[in-house]
Amino acid sequence: MTKTNSFATFLIIGPTCFFLGILFAAFPYDYNVLWANPTEPEPYFAKLEEHLKFLYASPPLISRILHIVIATGLLGFLTKLYKPTEANVLFDGASLVLYMCGIAVYIANIIKGLRVVTAGIYGNEDGTVEENVDYVGREDSLRVISASNTIVALVLVGVLVLQAGQWYAQKKEEAEIAEMDRISAEKRDSKSAGGKKKQ
Repeated sequence: MTKTNSFATFLIIGPTCFFLGILFAAFPYDYNVLWANPTEPEPYFAKLEEHLKFLYASPPLISRILHIVIATGLLGFLTKLYKPTEANVLFDGASLVLYMCGIAVYIANIIKGLRVVTAGIYGNEDGTVEENVDYVGREDSLRVISASNTIVALVLVGVLVLQAGQWYAQKKEEAEIAEMDRISAEKRDSKSAGGKKKQ
């Protein structure tokens, strides 16, 4: 593995772990909303709603740092996929697809959900409710955001697994090449030693 490849891998793994840390911090809220079955679920929804409003109201610097970290991960993928080897195409290509899926879920569900929760307008945009029309209510909207966080976390774990698989495959390949070189060197040495004995 070249130094450029190692640095590019660091540019991928760093942001991925960073995002997993953010999602882990949100997991206590998400767990209670998605899987806990309390008799009084309202306090959990209220806490999640308050948390999301606080996140959305954070200074612009926070979202800029987040987007810079996303771009850093993409830069790592572009660096590794520049003049790719077969292993790069398989592992890094699949990792990039997962990473882009995570970004798509972030943009489509999480950001949109944060805006809806902050505005407090669930279902129909003007707040009215029509008969025979199903709208996504408050609890379902909050569940969608929590489920999106879980999906992004699973996708990012997949990126880490693929990067670890690539590292293992490269180490295995290097060990096999070194073993083949050793065997061929021993054969050359034995042939040259046999030639000297005949002389």
